[in-house]
Amino acid sequence: MTELRKAIGELVEKHLPDETHFVVEVKLEENAGKTKILILIDADQGVTIQACAKLSRAVSGELEENEMIGEAYVIEVSSPGLDFPLSSARQYQKNIGRELKLTLNSGTDVLGKLLEIDATGVKLLVKKKEKGKKATEEELHYPFAEIKKSIVQVSFK
Repeated sequence: MTELRKAIGELVEKHLPDETHFVVEVKLEENAGKTKILILIDADQGVTIQACAKLSRAVSGELEENEMIGEAYVIEVSSPGLDFPLSSARQYQKNIGRELKLTLNSGTDVLGKLLEIDATGVKLLVKKKEKGKKATEEELHYPFAEIKKSIVQVSFK
């Protein structure tokens, strides 16, 4: 299954619409005798339904042509939802300026505006509130090794 996932990942890379699109995850699941192929892609300016449909047809066509999966399968191509954790530097990069909720390995949650990303971690602008004092903002760096999960927060402002 790992080799098949890797081969499908290579097909996905080959058929991405352009260099602004990137793979977030390729997942294979067995369900009632069918293989479900879940392909999550993202793009610097967002993903369109047309891009997902085109990629689905291209990957499916190659899977059939090369007989890579012998049994019935379902293929699903989409962008990660808002509740899907960020997993790559490119995803962090495209979300600079947005509010993130980091869940640290210690179990602590941190809410802040994503300012920048570097090779070791992310920098957030975090509001500090102390009782009886005016709230202040502080720039704090969080190493990737300490981050368990990062979720972009939805703002309706």
